[in-house]
Amino acid sequence: MQRLLILGGGTAGTMMANKLADVLDRDEWHITIVDSTETHYYQPGFLFIPFGIYTPRDVIKPRRDFFPRGIDCHISEIDRIDPENNRVILANNVVLSYDYLIIATGCQTHPEETEGLMDEEWGKSKFEFYTVQGAEALRKALKSWEGGRLVLNVAEMPIKCPVAPLEFLFLADSYFTEMGMREKVDIHYVTPLPGAFTKPKASEMLGNFLEQKNIKLTTEFSIGSVDNEKKAILSWDEEEIPYDILVSIPTNMGAKCIERSGMGNEFHFVHTDKETLRSRDFDNIFVIGDATNLSSSKAGSVAHFQSDILFENFLDHVDGRPMHAKFDGHANCFIESGFGKGMLIDFNYDVEPLPGHFPFPGVGPFSLLQETKMNHYGKLMFRWIYWHLLLRGAELPLEPQMSMAGKRP
Repeated sequence: MQRLLILGGGTAGTMMANKLADVLDRDEWHITIVDSTETHYYQPGFLFIPFGIYTPRDVIKPRRDFFPRGIDCHISEIDRIDPENNRVILANNVVLSYDYLIIATGCQTHPEETEGLMDEEWGKSKFEFYTVQGAEALRKALKSWEGGRLVLNVAEMPIKCPVAPLEFLFLADSYFTEMGMREKVDIHYVTPLPGAFTKPKASEMLGNFLEQKNIKLTTEFSIGSVDNEKKAILSWDEEEIPYDILVSIPTNMGAKCIERSGMGNEFHFVHTDKETLRSRDFDNIFVIGDATNLSSSKAGSVAHFQSDILFENFLDHVDGRPMHAKFDGHANCFIESGFGKGMLIDFNYDVEPLPGHFPFPGVGPFSLLQETKMNHYGKLMFRWIYWHLLLRGAELPLEPQMSMAGKRP
């Protein structure tokens, strides 16, 4: 009996469990999945909670509802991985042995990594929206706010969903405009990047969009600390930016069990082959989603495209064949731009976001690098697709590799 162990029951781990459970002979394979909680979160929906578009109920469902039947599930924190002996030790002292391991432990925010960020003002004048609790606290604060300086700061890269900070700013502009108080709010985006985004072409377009919406942009800001008395963020080179409300995108790091296992980089992301998605250090370990150290975006669409690649490579590997599928860094992101409109970008390791149509050349229905109502509807429709198709490992009409069809240089 071959033993497959999947660490992480989020987007990536659940997709892989469903895909592989459909094809692996259960008389020959035993599949186990581990996660620390019983709750599955639709993380793209967190963005909408501060503005009252979604509620926490819209983004939370029982995790086990999406696991395939007949697999074992352990709800426990993971203490550490012992790859030399093909076993995982859980926090409750249960030891799980494996023949093959898929690491899908994701990444989490760590506000404690920034001096002064987490103190008595956390949740009062300083917030984050990368958790349900943080997004809900921010909703309550914005609802009663009378205006002032709203600063959104990205502590450092990489982060989950790199477009989410921009989406928050665009939605804030729309929210305060519709509340009749936009002129009372100074919105400021402070980022360590040299521009508004990680890719130059999209960065230029999104930077112009920020300017059109009267959102100030400060680049190459490396936060050193937060001064609670001054209500200001301070950079390592002593630049100071005051705020009335600070929305922080804290440092994102991989799971603590990766650190304890000695398997990751300084941010606890696992060393992963950029094409095959196999661990660079262990032949029987694969890595997917936010847990990797790859330069691709940490986003649900990336995990989806990776799952198709990993599915093919896993089956090749266990059958003794060369792994033929190659992940090209493909990412596809809807960007909410406010006022019922949105944008869409499609790119990979080597190709910048380009204008055109997606997914069908000349037809769309989605437009790339353009603001349209259809792109906004696509963002909203994705929640249904996520719960009913994506998590369950269903085949979607999207190739995992980026296509140049329909794009204009």
